[in-house]
Amino acid sequence: MREPETTRVLIVDDQAMVREGFAFVLGAQPGIDIIGTAVNGLDALDKVDELRPDVVLMDVRMPEMDGLQATADIIAMTQETKILILTTYDLDEYVYQALCAGASGFLLKDTSASELADGIRTVAAGEALLTPSATRRLISEFTRISYALGARATGAASPHVVRDLAELTEREREVLVLIAQGYSNTEIAAALCVTESTVKTHVSKVLVKLGLRDRTQAAIFAYENGVVVVGDTPNTLAEPARADAKAAYMRVPPVSRWQY
Repeated sequence: MREPETTRVLIVDDQAMVREGFAFVLGAQPGIDIIGTAVNGLDALDKVDELRPDVVLMDVRMPEMDGLQATADIIAMTQETKILILTTYDLDEYVYQALCAGASGFLLKDTSASELADGIRTVAAGEALLTPSATRRLISEFTRISYALGARATGAASPHVVRDLAELTEREREVLVLIAQGYSNTEIAAALCVTESTVKTHVSKVLVKLGLRDRTQAAIFAYENGVVVVGDTPNTLAEPARADAKAAYMRVPPVSRWQY
């Protein structure tokens, strides 16, 4: 039986050198167990079904089935496996699509072995792997793509979104806003003058009430439904963040394009 702290990892990439390289460097990291590799999305589905990894390191561009479809299919298969997207570019429109499909975060392929191992442990623990700066850039890119495609919806809020948001307390709504802006639990605790354990409780309640699987999906939900808009992110913590969260709490969300 494996130790509880060991994280089982599946590596998915169509390039053998990349797969072998990641397997080699990650295999030397404590608490990381490389249980297999896959050459594309279809192969990944079979391996996930067979091996049930804790985390999948997923490339995006692959033949037969790309990482986007594979991510969506894996999330539909199991909620226990977390997806960590590996990409060459930090502003890649496909990354956002993968996050919408259920991925828990993304890292660049030139990330150091120790940082990659830390990222794996982070998503395995149910956290989102998005820094505040990455969140801002990613959401800005999403907004650009959405408007370019004419995909953003307008009009009254859908009944299920209004109902779900109404279930949140004011403090939970504040926490949702700060999650969407890329704040860690420690930063949220500092901004709202509460303990980190209290923040964790609020985060858990937000996810349950909104029917979301992790913080990444919570951030997407907040932007998609107008709880936060691009440009809301404060420059400093504490009072500016609290004031911004309060202001967002009063915002009426537009209709959601994503179903949760």
